[in-house]
Amino acid sequence: MASPGRSRLPDLNQKFVVGAVFVAAMFVNILDITITNVALPAIGKDFGVGPSELGTVAVGYLVSLAVFIPASGWLGDRFGSKRVFLFALAVFTGASALCGLAQTLDQLVLFRILQGVGGGLLTPVGMAMMFRAFPPEERVRASRVLMVPTAIAPALGPVLGGLLVDKASWHWVFYINLPVGAVALVFGALFLKEHREPGVGRFDLPGFLLAGVGFALLMYSLSEGPGKGWGSPLIIGTGIAGPVLLVSMVWYELRAAEPILKLRLFGDRLFASTNTVSLLGSAGFLGLLYVYPLMCQQAFGWSALKTGLLTFPEAFGVMITSQVVSRIYPKVGPRRLMAVGLAGIAAAAAMLSRTDQNTPPAVFVGILFFTGVALAFNMIPMQAAAFAKTKPSDSAAASTLFSTQRQLGSALGVALLSTVIAGVGAFTTTSAGLAAPNLDAYRAAFWTAAGIALVGALVALTVRDEDAAATMRKAEPVEEARPAAEPDAVSA
Repeated sequence: MASPGRSRLPDLNQKFVVGAVFVAAMFVNILDITITNVALPAIGKDFGVGPSELGTVAVGYLVSLAVFIPASGWLGDRFGSKRVFLFALAVFTGASALCGLAQTLDQLVLFRILQGVGGGLLTPVGMAMMFRAFPPEERVRASRVLMVPTAIAPALGPVLGGLLVDKASWHWVFYINLPVGAVALVFGALFLKEHREPGVGRFDLPGFLLAGVGFALLMYSLSEGPGKGWGSPLIIGTGIAGPVLLVSMVWYELRAAEPILKLRLFGDRLFASTNTVSLLGSAGFLGLLYVYPLMCQQAFGWSALKTGLLTFPEAFGVMITSQVVSRIYPKVGPRRLMAVGLAGIAAAAAMLSRTDQNTPPAVFVGILFFTGVALAFNMIPMQAAAFAKTKPSDSAAASTLFSTQRQLGSALGVALLSTVIAGVGAFTTTSAGLAAPNLDAYRAAFWTAAGIALVGALVALTVRDEDAAATMRKAEPVEEARPAAEPDAVSA
């Protein structure tokens, strides 16, 4: 029996509740990656370590993410999506506080790994909750909600990170997560409804080990390869061992009765094609956002704050355009919208390749705003269509696969573009024997990002709009006032 206090709580619409807590959690999760990168020089100075040691702060988090993402779907189905989501958010928030309190680099790396445990569970479980709450005909609305943290957090990270490091200390780039995480935890604990999938099988330990270790080794190789050199024995070893384990995982999972990763979902043509578009889009877009601030700070000599301010127009482009895309999606369909969006990202990368330190700031504002416009054209229809034919019982498994490929895509993009910059040479020697920034390296990286995005646009053209027909129907007005709850949902 519910307690008297609990009975007085309003029964809020789960679309609003899930959207609020997931957007808050996703925001701090994505923000944490970009804002931490800005703080690394200050952390290194405080602890007296160089760039090579500092890399472990970022790599530890990424490797931990890669290990726990594959287990997220099973855990959410087995123990309940609300319980697992709030546990992940509590771990992430608590680890953020510990990161801010760290007194040594080893402590910071350990707490970042703990953050990755929470971060690896947050996105797949939260995305499954979103697509259970929103029926297919409202998936565009859900995708529009998901664009808020995806667009704003990467652009806000450099601005907020620069301000906090300059005006306070690097510790605050982690403390900033605490108020958002705490409010989301309390709100979710009070108003989220529990959902468990019936008949969840036993935990697939061999699949988890093959997937977790394989993805971790591959992520380490991709993240550290550009800095340590692709000829490093450690990079070669992890670069070979990771894919070998992942190939073994695919072989095993396709034969397992209860696989931790339901790779059979890729048998659906729409799910497979949209995931491929997402992987290429993440590689191209996040690669562009990686190279742009590097060029501004290392080649142009701009501050992190100025760079962040000239990145932020991307968020405005997304927010404004998402209103347009969500309205034309039912008539146009995902195929052409995704292709146009990725072609736009390629065009933005090409335009950035023509800039230099003498380019007026207004030009950068315009290009980054256009990048946000293109991102909205790609991501909203892609996220809406990806799960169009996914059964509700497979939501967690599909979200896990979707999150895995997107994380892999971002790592691939950054690794590839970093390698291009290193291969061309970020610096050149002047006639006076002095080192000077080499803009050709960044230009080559932008053209590489453009090529990746164009390949994604071609893949988008293979999507059939009729396969996503369920997401192109207009929702009935009555749906707005009716809470979305699964028939087999279990109230907390």
